[in-house]
Amino acid sequence: MKKKMPTKILLSGKKGLGKSTMAYHIINYVLSNTEDFKYDSNKLTINKENRSFKLLQNNSHPNFYLIDLLNDKKNIDVAQIREMISYTNKSTFNNMARFILIDNIENLNKNSVNALLKIIEEPNENVFFILINNNEKLILPTLKSRCLTFKINLTFNQSMNVSNKILKKNLFDLINYDLISHYNTPGEIVNLINFSKDKNIDLRDYTLINFLNLLIDNGHYKKNKFVKNLLVNFIELFFLKEYKLSRTKNSLLNFYHSFIAKINNTEKFNLDEESLFLEFKSKLLNG
Repeated sequence: MKKKMPTKILLSGKKGLGKSTMAYHIINYVLSNTEDFKYDSNKLTINKENRSFKLLQNNSHPNFYLIDLLNDKKNIDVAQIREMISYTNKSTFNNMARFILIDNIENLNKNSVNALLKIIEEPNENVFFILINNNEKLILPTLKSRCLTFKINLTFNQSMNVSNKILKKNLFDLINYDLISHYNTPGEIVNLINFSKDKNIDLRDYTLINFLNLLIDNGHYKKNKFVKNLLVNFIELFFLKEYKLSRTKNSLLNFYHSFIAKINNTEKFNLDEESLFLEFKSKLLNG
């Protein structure tokens, strides 16, 4: 397997496409190869009775190491990378492949990237890196050039089909079509449905403008990164629809670019975002 499989894989694409799921399938395929209930290559499915699957679920597999953005952090810091390097330098009790899965690599800071580059340049024997990126523009070329990159993408129909399979229902029985973008990923859709259930919101009753008002007025985005991203995505959808109908496209486009730049700065400099959303609401949403 180690002769056929690249030691450094980068899965790149929009968040919610299933890149992490794909990574876990690859890892289980390799680790379960000599175990009972091994990976089903014909059906491309993981057997939940498999030992490696159960250990991975608990993040306790001795041949697996996960790095991700911690809940209270904005970046993956160098200490996390150093702990991983220490893990790879330790000897193992078996000769099985070891996998390092790093999710959300766009959140690596400068020091953590530099530390990662050193170990990725010449990885220890039988160690495989799978990196997951949700925003290709933020990847340093020095990191990307060391990996075999697979760009993940789904068509609109594929995203809808995957969402229906996950939800086990027809999506359009649950949501107003006005809330659907052709750029939605299955992960975004499923999270939206789960959010609506948690807040007891019937998405069939909401147009895009009504739903934006709901999110802003109730402050659901405060201290909830998912809802904030959801709100920004819906605002972008609003701009897209308005742009198609607008007679003053340049002014609308300028407002859009200004708004997105301000949104990025609120995250970067930890600025107030409430006033920004209220400005959007007063000037465009209900203007």
